[in-house]
Amino acid sequence: MNKLNGSLSIFNQLKPISIGYDNLFDNFERMFEDNDFESSLVNYPPYNIVKTGDYTYDIELALAGFSKKDISIEYADGLLKIKSIKENKTENKDENNEVIHQGISKRYFSKTFTVSDDTEIKGAQLKDGLLKISLERIIPESKKSRTIEIN
Repeated sequence: MNKLNGSLSIFNQLKPISIGYDNLFDNFERMFEDNDFESSLVNYPPYNIVKTGDYTYDIELALAGFSKKDISIEYADGLLKIKSIKENKTENKDENNEVIHQGISKRYFSKTFTVSDDTEIKGAQLKDGLLKISLERIIPESKKSRTIEIN
């Protein structure tokens, strides 16, 4: 058992007294067991998580030098994975010129975010070196605040 799994003992203690949270506990366990978890702790590329409204969020990643074809975004089983696609380029050239010094990093990265079941990925946009992934939390009518009329 690695040290990360030892920190899950609080979840194991809560399972017997919690009803309907199995999926939440399973997501956290999978996150800690996943090999991508430790790579997600790396600070490259830098990112922001921005709350843009009551139920909307943006994940912003600084990806200067990357184009759409250099990035892969996948969502499955509550995990949003963003990673660079490795190139098989042997020459250090751009389209028209030879690169003498490369200070803009295009190194391989992989970033994983855990997304709740009630959150929907709305889309992604790469503009001016910033990848923006928009998310929206969908609240069912039964869980929205409402006023109860007294008869």
